[in-house]
Amino acid sequence: MSHTIQMPANDRVAIDLGDDGVAQVRLTRGDKMNALDPEMFARIIEAGHVLGKMKGLRAVVLSGEGRAFCAGLDTSSFGRSPDPDEPALTERTYGNANKFQQVAMQWRKLPVPVIAAVHGVCFGGGLQIASGADIRIAHSQTRMAIMEMKWGLVPDMAGYALWRGLVRDDVLRELVYTNREFSGEEAQALGLVTHVDADPHARATAIATEIANRNPQAIRAAKRLHAAMVDRDTDAILVEESIEQHSVMRTKNQIEAVMAGMQNRAPKFEDI
Repeated sequence: MSHTIQMPANDRVAIDLGDDGVAQVRLTRGDKMNALDPEMFARIIEAGHVLGKMKGLRAVVLSGEGRAFCAGLDTSSFGRSPDPDEPALTERTYGNANKFQQVAMQWRKLPVPVIAAVHGVCFGGGLQIASGADIRIAHSQTRMAIMEMKWGLVPDMAGYALWRGLVRDDVLRELVYTNREFSGEEAQALGLVTHVDADPHARATAIATEIANRNPQAIRAAKRLHAAMVDRDTDAILVEESIEQHSVMRTKNQIEAVMAGMQNRAPKFEDI
């Protein structure tokens, strides 16, 4: 069972929350290969706000309808006059990010794991959005590229922040400088994709469902630790591990995880 979360009417993003706490978030501009126009940016960020306040959320599956996950920036936007009211790119309008970075960074900022199911085409900004997920599942023949250099631009939708630890520095430089296309299969070998699968959405949902059956407090704590691991030194990480462990030990959900395992049954966790 699932129910659609009410968002202001739009033809860009849909959210369905299952009874198991897994939210299916779909980019629904399939006729345009989910390309990123101004409305798409706004609706994706809006979806992030909805998810951040959602009760009972345990995991997110992020996917695109139609022939593509996301083909990147809608090229029709190139000819538009700049909006005089648009903040400068250097302004931090979403915490540590601007609007264009937030559509990718927000998946890392969500308290629960996000699994991206990537198929068809995943170019430019689409790849940066997918990179914001905790885990990426792609079809082996998915077409992928860090596309910005083709247009004389640099990746600026949080890619450089999100690719740290995923792909070797010299490999990333080659992909950025040349904007060459590569497959989902190669992306896995390079570190940009976690798994390849003939049915990325089914695999992503299976992983999300498995996560949803783990102690939700411990899952959220683990995601916070992964975020801390990127920037903090060893001493700070060791302290954070102890703080997070102390926060979950002997709680009702932690005890339920133990009892369910010992009794070989499905756990019944309290929502966060």
